[in-house]
Amino acid sequence: MNPFRIFLATLCAAACLTAGSARADTFPSHPITIVVPFSPGGAVDALGRMLASKLTTILGQSVIVENRAGAAGSIGINSVARATPDGYTLLYSPNSIAIGPALYRNLPFDTEKDLLPVSQLIASTLILVAHPKTGVGTVQELIARAKAEPGKLNFGSSGVADPLQLGVEMLKTATGIDMIAIPYKGQGPMFQALLADQVDLSIVSLQLALPHIQSGDLKALAVTGGKRSAKLPDVPTMAESGVPGYDLTSWHGVFAPAGTPPDVVEKIHQAVVAASRQPDLRKFVEDAGNEVIANSPAEFKAKFIADIAAFKNVARDAKLPYQD
Repeated sequence: MNPFRIFLATLCAAACLTAGSARADTFPSHPITIVVPFSPGGAVDALGRMLASKLTTILGQSVIVENRAGAAGSIGINSVARATPDGYTLLYSPNSIAIGPALYRNLPFDTEKDLLPVSQLIASTLILVAHPKTGVGTVQELIARAKAEPGKLNFGSSGVADPLQLGVEMLKTATGIDMIAIPYKGQGPMFQALLADQVDLSIVSLQLALPHIQSGDLKALAVTGGKRSAKLPDVPTMAESGVPGYDLTSWHGVFAPAGTPPDVVEKIHQAVVAASRQPDLRKFVEDAGNEVIANSPAEFKAKFIADIAAFKNVARDAKLPYQD
């Protein structure tokens, strides 16, 4: 090779290494935006805002939450997928992001290629609840009512590609019952409709439902995961309630646009880990019956890819049609 070209190549490599170090050293130099792809008022929004507050202190720059609701989260997710990959625009999303490919034919982004998993912040407990006016007190009573009056009961969800709806669809498939889905733009509006007796039942986060279960405003039917919640030890799991093999949990995680420099991703990851160790954040998460995870980008990516495949299987088994 020409000596001059060797010199230029060496100079370029050195410049790239220097730029990478400078980028890591100077990030962040201005405010960061965390996009929450749902309306304010839900569990995702609440935890996203608490995380943003912690990251503001840890990173020394303002971290601002921006709610971009619509299309079951796709509008907000797409805004991050198309953002400049510099670490200044992030996504805080539940596992509905892993459900989209199973239900939407033409997503405006490639879920696996356009986003980088940074860290799963929490594992979230979900619970099936009913409004007391339905008179339904157990899963078996729900099944009996739905079979006696097919299509009369309805359930709320936070949109089509959402674990809350998919969980009820799993129940319908497993038991052969028919109920009508009523989608809302986020768990917050859906939950308010549930409390107002505008929908009969729903799968919701335990974080939102717990005080209303304790006050009697909602009736807890079953925990959707594989084990009971320590917060509600008398409430059975769905499997214990006569739906064998049923197991559905949720999670919240942080994503960056694909192409974000690895050193910046790692700095954000370390900040999320530091935030997860703050006593008040841990208490907030655990008091709601959830679990702090804060895993590595590699661990989160492996879980993310596995969940995308698993939800495609659920949608196929439930014979859910693709959405355009």
